[in-house]
Amino acid sequence: MDSRVGVQAVPALGRVADLPERSVARELGSFARRNPMAVAGGLVGLLIVVVSVAAPLVAPSDPLKTDFRRMARPPDARSVFGTDQVGRDTLSRVIHGSRMSLTVAFASVLLGTTVGALWGVASGYLGGRFDLVSQRITEVLQSFPDLILAMAISMAIGTGMPAVIVAIAVTRIPFGNRVIRSVALTIRELAYVEAARAAGGSSLRIMTRHVLPQCMAPYLVLATTHLGVAIVIEAALGFLGVGIPPPTPTWGNMLAESLTSLVPHWWLVFFPGLAITVTVLAFNLFGDGIRDTLDPRLSPAFLRMMAGGRRA
Repeated sequence: MDSRVGVQAVPALGRVADLPERSVARELGSFARRNPMAVAGGLVGLLIVVVSVAAPLVAPSDPLKTDFRRMARPPDARSVFGTDQVGRDTLSRVIHGSRMSLTVAFASVLLGTTVGALWGVASGYLGGRFDLVSQRITEVLQSFPDLILAMAISMAIGTGMPAVIVAIAVTRIPFGNRVIRSVALTIRELAYVEAARAAGGSSLRIMTRHVLPQCMAPYLVLATTHLGVAIVIEAALGFLGVGIPPPTPTWGNMLAESLTSLVPHWWLVFFPGLAITVTVLAFNLFGDGIRDTLDPRLSPAFLRMMAGGRRA
């Protein structure tokens, strides 16, 4: 299994390496024609990111400002998304909540996938007892569902953004470890790596100069496809009360606050839920397009198989 992964990943990077020789506009046009849904997802995702970055400028009001004269008002001309139980503008809270949710998602995926990838490169290249111990640790991490593991870590180290980022990042590490390790196992047997070893190159030098660059395609695929998962986990942690605490708005804790008046005040759960759905769908579509471009053989079924078949 590992041999096939490595052999497939290297040609994919060959295609990436050829990109500078072609027109960037031509490549983008070709990508758009092959993956129109990915382009649509990327544009929607980019719009959401821009809005989240510019939240203080685009939000109609302060997300923490209360107005007891307009408590639990349905959507109207003054408050497009309505107001919550204490008169806070729901649209402003959704916009500012996107800032928190996306920050956590990007930071946790970057941290977890990078740590997992570096660990996988070392495990696959060095092999031996280090690889054996590494895979047993990975299996232990994979024995817990993502949400349960993230909850346990968040509760152990405390609430707040840093704790949530670390908690979600830990759930992403095994995926990067397994997939990148399978690539490194094959690359270490290639002729140019053998030549580098024969020339006296150290393991660290060979891993950083010859093995790691060849793992960039699956790394990018993992990072983009895990963004949606990270957003869902962050929202779930906020919903369960072990994420970023109120009054800081996040999509998850907005859903939790709406439970006390779900039936009469439908807009309090509808708009945060819609934001989560659209954002996750956009990043998933974009991630699928990146996967199909860099290496079509890195399918979701393959990634689940290499990660132990565990879903978030």
